[in-house]
Amino acid sequence: MISELQVGVITQTHGIKGEVKVFPTTDDAGRFKKLKEVIMDTGRERLQMEIEGVKFFKQYAILKFKGLDSINDIEKYKGAKLYVARDQAVRLKKDEYFVADLIGMDVVTDEGKPFGSLKDVMPTGANDVYVVEREDRSEALLPAIRECVKEINMEKRQITVHIMDGLL
Repeated sequence: MISELQVGVITQTHGIKGEVKVFPTTDDAGRFKKLKEVIMDTGRERLQMEIEGVKFFKQYAILKFKGLDSINDIEKYKGAKLYVARDQAVRLKKDEYFVADLIGMDVVTDEGKPFGSLKDVMPTGANDVYVVEREDRSEALLPAIRECVKEINMEKRQITVHIMDGLL
């Protein structure tokens, strides 16, 4: 399992006092209120950043980092990804998983046949949809519902699915 989880991406500056707009990549944008620090990945370096202030605007979290007090200090970080250490991640309920932990898992049918590898998880509102890359490089879209996803075995890194009639 990965040790850090992505929580957002800096999209642009906000005002002139060093604040940034962050597009949340977490289900709960309100979690930024509880965060004291994040790891900023600029692509060239990883920086431990202390959060000084948080507010919200539309779908964005507006963050102010300690020590970055002007637009000139923060502008170079546009596009940077923000991560938290796994021990700061939100607590999951039973049968909930971090998408980052599921990506790459083997997908097998409930008949024991290899089906592919989990490539992505798409949120749709009603339920998530698993994007499975098949052996022939084609993609299958499977609804993440109990009738289709029968078991997720984190130890084996395997997802067992039932292919419902008309799904493929």
